[in-house]
Amino acid sequence: MNDSLLMLTVVAAIGLGTPLIFATIGEIITERSGILNLGVQGMMLMGAVAGFWATFTTGSLLLGVLAAVVAGAALSSIHAFTSITLRANQIVSGLALAIFGAGLASFLGKIGNDPLVGNPSREVFEPLFTGWLVDLPLVGPLLFGHDLLVYVSWLVAGIASYYLFHTRMGLSLRAVGEDPASAEAAGVNVSKVRYVHVLTGGALAGLGGAYFSLALVPTWQDDPIGAAGWIAIALVILSSWRPWRAVFAAYLFGAASRVQFTLQTLGEPWSDIPSTLLSMLPFVLAIIAMIVLTSGKRARYLGAPAALAIPYFREER
Repeated sequence: MNDSLLMLTVVAAIGLGTPLIFATIGEIITERSGILNLGVQGMMLMGAVAGFWATFTTGSLLLGVLAAVVAGAALSSIHAFTSITLRANQIVSGLALAIFGAGLASFLGKIGNDPLVGNPSREVFEPLFTGWLVDLPLVGPLLFGHDLLVYVSWLVAGIASYYLFHTRMGLSLRAVGEDPASAEAAGVNVSKVRYVHVLTGGALAGLGGAYFSLALVPTWQDDPIGAAGWIAIALVILSSWRPWRAVFAAYLFGAASRVQFTLQTLGEPWSDIPSTLLSMLPFVLAIIAMIVLTSGKRARYLGAPAALAIPYFREER
């Protein structure tokens, strides 16, 4: 039962969806403040290279995770400064950071006498539980067959959901994203709220990037995350800006990413389908889902912040 094709696909989907959970929830928190961050791809790549470098140098996964979080937050601070303080175009700023982060990560992986590229990580995240717990029918591989960061992603989703909808700070955050002028009139420091949550979103994106280089692909290579950052932005819409929905959206994308390997194990005629065509499936599904959700009357129920991507000029209040 635990070795069935369906079970193996679901377990793989959880692993492939974990970095997307971090990045998507980080982007949800950022966009809830009214700031659109299209630089998630660059922040994930910086988190991936920083986490891999720190672990490769020190042999400590904890330091690797911390380095990834700091790297993602550092890159997002640039976006925060340009978008909040300078009131620059958020789309241009985000795209510039996505390109910059990708180029810098590639450069950092190739410099030095012993470059990172081609080297395996000294430590990787392994399943936290072993033995009889993992062998339990159904619940074993689903609940106990994962590494620490999978459980951390569930915790992050729960904390983010509670924070957004059941705390005073979460209410202030949502108020800033909906109407910053009214929020400031009520005593909320709009700039402070936006800075804190943009940096938080970047830190989570960096953590998602580290999961690629320390768990999924623990050998450094150029662009180890694929298009995960762009998918995370799409998943924000699919999840209607709600953290728990982001978990299921990320796992759905993870399952779609696994389909090409699943079909190959079924033999002909499924194995005859070109792998390049199957690799397109997750992105096609994401595009179709966004078109369906954002068309007609459904768009009003998505819950996008009203002030998203709109610079706030206090003088116009």
